[in-house]
Amino acid sequence: MPSFRLIPREERFFDLFVEEAANVLDGARQLEAMLRTFDNPDKSAKRIREVEHRGDDISKDIGRRLESTFVTPFDREEIHALISGLDDILDLIEEVADTFVLYRIESPTKSSVKQAALVVQACETLHEALSNLRGFKDIDKFVTEVHRLENEGDRISRSAIAGLFDDGAKTIEVLKWKDIYTLLEETIDHCEDVAQLIERIVVKHA
Repeated sequence: MPSFRLIPREERFFDLFVEEAANVLDGARQLEAMLRTFDNPDKSAKRIREVEHRGDDISKDIGRRLESTFVTPFDREEIHALISGLDDILDLIEEVADTFVLYRIESPTKSSVKQAALVVQACETLHEALSNLRGFKDIDKFVTEVHRLENEGDRISRSAIAGLFDDGAKTIEVLKWKDIYTLLEETIDHCEDVAQLIERIVVKHA
């Protein structure tokens, strides 16, 4: 006798996860574009804040669905953790953009542009992973790729921070750039955290 569910799971959550990831990716791409052109950082930072507000709306929609849905595709705590993790990435992207404006950075360094590009790649990979989450399989390659990007980000950050002291920059400039490099590194670290969460969800529910 075939098995069946008396109460079907709410599958719309999977679409919302992808929508949230796409919004995070939009923010990451806008940050990279901001650093590559840097012709109007104030305007770019404002656009990124708008993306962050849109992410808040998606998160609220998911929260409302959680309150009204009896059977979710996986544990409620995992859904909360997943959305919180994506929110954290976007919050950090917004913070990076704002920091460039608040610190009155004249132009981005090559290392910061490289880090921003890695953030985009990590967010693209998370978007792909969540697009494939519905079947709870074939996620390993995405997790492995985010881990590789995180290692590359660590290498760039360490080298960039060390270079600040080698170049004999003024103390205030060293502090500014150390903050920026650290924020960008934390952004990639959070991408890895989300990838590992997705991996745990798949292992548990496959």
